[in-house]
Amino acid sequence: MSSSISVLLASKTLNLKPYEELYKHYHSHPELSNQETETAATTVKHLSKLADFKITTDIGGHGFAGVLHNGSGPVVLLRADMDALPVKELTNLPYASTVSQVSQRTGGESPVMHACGHDMHITCLLAATEHLYALRSSWSGTLIVLFQPAEERGTGAQAMVDDGLYDKNKHNIPVPDYVLGQHVMALPAGKVGSRRGTIMAAADSFKVTVFGRGGHGSMPHRTIDPVMMASNIVVRLQNIVSRETDPSDMAVVTVGYLRGGHTENIIVDHAELGIDIRSINTATRERIIASLKRIIHAEYIASGAEKEPTIEETRFFPQTYNDEDMEGKLASSFGDFFGDAFDPQIARTNASEDVSILASSQGKPSLFWFFGGVEPEFYAQKEREGRLIEDIPQNHSSGFAPVIQPTLKTGVDALCVAALTFLARK
Repeated sequence: MSSSISVLLASKTLNLKPYEELYKHYHSHPELSNQETETAATTVKHLSKLADFKITTDIGGHGFAGVLHNGSGPVVLLRADMDALPVKELTNLPYASTVSQVSQRTGGESPVMHACGHDMHITCLLAATEHLYALRSSWSGTLIVLFQPAEERGTGAQAMVDDGLYDKNKHNIPVPDYVLGQHVMALPAGKVGSRRGTIMAAADSFKVTVFGRGGHGSMPHRTIDPVMMASNIVVRLQNIVSRETDPSDMAVVTVGYLRGGHTENIIVDHAELGIDIRSINTATRERIIASLKRIIHAEYIASGAEKEPTIEETRFFPQTYNDEDMEGKLASSFGDFFGDAFDPQIARTNASEDVSILASSQGKPSLFWFFGGVEPEFYAQKEREGRLIEDIPQNHSSGFAPVIQPTLKTGVDALCVAALTFLARK
């Protein structure tokens, strides 16, 4: 079947030039999570050109889905995320973002950039949709193309499900038999990689507020210093991974911010910590969260504070787990189509995704893979020099911008091959 997919895709020519320009448009017009108004509108307008798709908008915010019923067979969902990040772009590209936005979540204004490649994801899925539509006489089943908001906050997929994505009395999108997705990474363009089992870590984020007793900086004995409390917590948290977690396991505990006070000679009455946890199995995750709470409570007791700290979960991503049966089938298809450019044992990443919720919420399997976005010769040069970390911009950095080709073609091909692997063939 894999070789027949290659022949089938080659039977119809897809002009990617318009999509290259569309990608530049998305890149220069990024929007923050849950604020993807124009991104969604542009994408809906483009998808509407394929007349047989039934498009349902405003699902869980700015999310939407297009459904093509094409005879009997499996229901396959392809997903792309749409949101950008509060990052100032420093790529110097002619189509670089100069956009700033006021965040609805924080109220602060910041530069905005597609620093995680979601602009490439949207473009790839639109192009793949056109190609699969052109080939519809050769396959049967139902194709769903879903464009998701707010992946960066870990809320978008769940919001779409909670808003009745699959509810027959609301949005009535068919429940998929298979959910498929991809992510562009700082790998050589043209490369594709996946793996069985966990491919991306779970993530939990917390906002912790510790309360002390404020006062004058010259009289610390009359205060309970929350900045000192927070500092002690930061140091103690490092023991969770180094002293409480099996070295053969994977875990990360990061303190992203510590905020307290605005001037030098005032001891404030509270301080805030932003804490992020990554893990790859449920038992480890539960143990780390329990340790986090234990350490915070112990510091409250040790400091003699009068008010208990608060711990608010601000973000959650489940593990991204590739169904083994699906992975076996797709590895065969990818291996045949991409040859040596496909890595069936790509390294797991400690980054996180919420795509699996679109499947797990319905008890269905999902599959996720990576594709590269770095100019291949430049990547090879930096690999020879041992400077991949120093000189290759990673996702979420101000310099991250995939080279348009062959990244775009690879992402489009991967989506088409994956969809045709699971749709029925006529």
